[in-house]
Amino acid sequence: MSEDVYLDQINIVVRDIEKSAAFYARLGLKVGDESPPEWQPHHREAPPEGADLGLDSAAFTAQWNQGWPGGSGLVMSFRVPTRDHVDRLYADLVADGHVAQQPPYDAFWGARFAIIADPDGNAVGLMSPPDPGRQSRPVPPE
Repeated sequence: MSEDVYLDQINIVVRDIEKSAAFYARLGLKVGDESPPEWQPHHREAPPEGADLGLDSAAFTAQWNQGWPGGSGLVMSFRVPTRDHVDRLYADLVADGHVAQQPPYDAFWGARFAIIADPDGNAVGLMSPPDPGRQSRPVPPE
């Protein structure tokens, strides 16, 4: 039996399911409303394309995580198809009124990368596939 551990699911605890579902749909995910009507204010999912993504209310989260301190939080990055897509999507999201945290730049690992906040202030990275020809050695923090 393998003892390897892999990421299986990400749950984002959000203040407003509708606003968050709209943000992630604008990002390009297929956030569904397949949950029964009584669960839609508490849980939405995007179909698995790699790791699952769940949007959960704090009330629902407290049912499956008794230690949840309340509120919301998470940081994650999404792979987009091209370097230009990072710039366009970032500009579109900022134009839609979302808060910019890091404008697009050429990251040392060779990808185009940007960070924008979702409606709850969670950092959402936008990252192109890395280009080995654009990699550089990072400067260590002091």
